[in-house]
Amino acid sequence: MTDSPQIICLFSGGLDSLLAAKLLQRQGLHVRCLHLFSPFFGSPESVERWRRLYGLDIVCLDMGERFVTMLTHRPEHGFGKVLNPCVDCKILQLRAAREYMEATGARALATGEVLGQRPMSQRRDTLNLIKREAGVGDNLLRPLSALCLEPTAVEKCGLVDRTQLLGIYGRGRREQLALAREYALEEIPTPAGGCRLTERENARRYWAVMTNVTHPVRADFDLANLGRQCWYVTPRASWWLSVGRNSADNDRLALAVRPGDVLLQLAEVPGPLALARHGELWPEEVFLSAAAHTASYAPRAVERGRAVVQGTQGGQFLREVTVTPHRQEDLWGQTAWESIKPLLRAEARERAREAARHRR
Repeated sequence: MTDSPQIICLFSGGLDSLLAAKLLQRQGLHVRCLHLFSPFFGSPESVERWRRLYGLDIVCLDMGERFVTMLTHRPEHGFGKVLNPCVDCKILQLRAAREYMEATGARALATGEVLGQRPMSQRRDTLNLIKREAGVGDNLLRPLSALCLEPTAVEKCGLVDRTQLLGIYGRGRREQLALAREYALEEIPTPAGGCRLTERENARRYWAVMTNVTHPVRADFDLANLGRQCWYVTPRASWWLSVGRNSADNDRLALAVRPGDVLLQLAEVPGPLALARHGELWPEEVFLSAAAHTASYAPRAVERGRAVVQGTQGGQFLREVTVTPHRQEDLWGQTAWESIKPLLRAEARERAREAARHRR
């Protein structure tokens, strides 16, 4: 086996990408798996375990900032059923993988995509569009469906034996599961690596960031994954409060603090930690409301009918207020997904009209 990888294989941690890597590895090729991650997908903490479990060469690449930029500017090819920009996501991933391939001197890219498996991103026309817009040309190999597609450069030159590749088509999983048994995998992963943007609860968290934060960055979407998401929105301004649900959330919120943020913590009884994004700029009435809302999640504070809430910034005491614990979901709420979907459709129609105007 050569020291440098010959094939770079996108690896989500799901079954299809695992089988794609194994198919190529079986030919004696040096396959390096590239695990891309962001606030919306990926599990870099699982990589060491995957290495041991599957005997693969795996490296990680953070796609967070690139993905956030694409998402906040809206994906060119639109969203799926929820907030999932599947086509633009795959284009972005393949562009990053192509850069990595070129930097390492590898000969080709591979993915676990299966022709006809997913209606938005794995139709034949969409696969071709993705390949073209990602700029990967004849370097992209899809081993699980290779026999249904045109031969790639590495097949034509003999580096990859096309006769050992597959021609899987459609949404069934029988062939993949049979292949997993053939490889005697110690653990068969779920079909896909998972994307939080396909889930409504997560999508409405991200939508709040996309519409209420002027210039959202990766750290904002990381915060959106933590605790209870509470937004106080008026026509002129909005304030964002994340309230921990358990001790693990509290620990993560403490690590998520950025300059200008304020942490709220109950002083006399156990309770949640809350993070007020840009809390140092909050008006007095908003801060008091946030303190009362945070305290409402502490049963002992509710029993007492009062709570002392301390605000800290950068580990330094900032202020202390005494409030009556009060759940204020009418103020500190979040938009239901059913209300968001029509807004997405309206955005899509407007983008289509704008594109039509440019074509004239």
